[in-house]
Formats: sequence, C-alpha cells, structure tokens
Amino acid sequence: QVQLVESGGGLVQPGGSLRLSCAASGSIFSTYTMGWYRQAPGKQRDVVATITRTGTINYTDSVKGRFTISRDNAKKMVYLQMNSLKPEDTAVYYCNAAPIATIPPGDYWGQGTQVTVSS
Repeated sequence: QVQLVESGGGLVQPGGSLRLSCAASGSIFSTYTMGWYRQAPGKQRDVVATITRTGTINYTDSVKGRFTISRDNAKKMVYLQMNSLKPEDTAVYYCNAAPIATIPPGDYWGQGTQVTVSS
C-alpha cells in the first residue's frame, strides 16, 4: 500500500508560480506511475500530468508549457512546478499512485491541496 500527502498549495496572483509536493510512504514507490489531478467545485476530477517509473510524462493540453511534473524515487517524492498560473487553474490538486499494470488513476490518493489563482 501507499500513503500520499500533498503540500505547497496556496493563494497566488495570475501569472505567479507554485510548486506542489507529494510525499509517499510504503513499499515499491519506484514502480508506480505517479500523477497530479485536479478538481474544481462542481466539476470532475481530471488529470493534470502523469509520470511513469521510466520517466514517460504526459500533460493535459491546458497546462503544456506551463507545468512540469517530476519525481525523485530515492526521496519518494513527486512534484508539480506550476508557472504562469491562470484563474482557471484554481482547484484542489491531488496526488495519485497507480501500481504497475494498473491503468491510471490508481486507487491511492492524497488528501489534496488547494490552489487558488486570483487577483
């Protein structure tokens, strides 16, 4: 099993930056596909970015060129660097872990961290 805890959210102005962190505990972290998902009020939880154990990265179109996902297997951490933030990026951001052979998202979620982009 895997436990996930997000941090780094907050209130920022449009055009600003935030770095989200996800700390994982449990075994076989390095074999998991990790991802960031977000959910705005009244909307579905949607994928933002994923990164596999081999480093393959996918972004949703709306964040390409602005967000960067990365992972540090030794530290059991995954990050989301968010630049040029827009009001439409406002959401609760969740970290997710999907075991090998599982189509993401997996069953392991963090508690979420609020990102609010507003002037």
